[in-house]
Amino acid sequence: MIVLCKTCGTSYDAPREPQRCAICDDERQYVPATGQAWVDFATLTRTHTNKWQQIEPDLLTIKTVPAFAISQRAILLRTPQGNVLWDCIANLDPATHALITALGGIYAIAISHPHYYTTMQDWAEAFNAPVYLHASDREWVMRSSPALRFWEGDSLEIAPDVTLHRLGGHFAGGTVLHWNRAGGTLLAGDILQVTPGKDAVSFMWSYPNMLPLPAREVAEIAARLENVPFERLYGAFEGQNIAGNAREIVMRSVQKYIACLNSGPVGKLQKP
Repeated sequence: MIVLCKTCGTSYDAPREPQRCAICDDERQYVPATGQAWVDFATLTRTHTNKWQQIEPDLLTIKTVPAFAISQRAILLRTPQGNVLWDCIANLDPATHALITALGGIYAIAISHPHYYTTMQDWAEAFNAPVYLHASDREWVMRSSPALRFWEGDSLEIAPDVTLHRLGGHFAGGTVLHWNRAGGTLLAGDILQVTPGKDAVSFMWSYPNMLPLPAREVAEIAARLENVPFERLYGAFEGQNIAGNAREIVMRSVQKYIACLNSGPVGKLQKP
């Protein structure tokens, strides 16, 4: 039986509901004050559906409604090599399966970090696609699958002009996807968290518990992006879209973040 944690969406294959969710027990996530709760996969697909939006001609977002678990979005990137699914959502309902099949299926799946693993094993099986996860986060996989591909190092090209970059930070294997087209696009999950004004990003070890990253780790993130060109950036949640000057915004945010940690607030970020 496949059951899902209602708080984070992680799926478990167990004869009965587990007592705990390992992902939520970690301090980067949380167990609700009301306690651990579960839902089976079949119930989720009956009670929820997925909303699609086009954010660029070859970029489509997929988000579950009503909101479920963390409520992140997945992004379907269309390339000449095939479609790449960036990050994952728990709900793989019949309509989503039919739409993706009509669009050519899925060539590869890549996921930023363990909070968005959800039902990746089921997506992989449904579309006969490999799932690329950074090996540093292997311990957070709660269900085995022959589709899982654990990669090492700081970058991996999974299709022409589509490269994964390990930035670390939120998780040791925290990954972003770089699409090297039309000035460059970065799909960031919440390894880089877009702020409400869409003119800055932030960097956290735990978002729900508001625990920051050390300054040195943020500096390392910036160093790993040093030679990665990108004009646009899309975050983990609906509306988290930076349509221009994204690289400048990220690098300026790095400086602001480190300055705040080292010496307190240093004034308003200047907009481009």
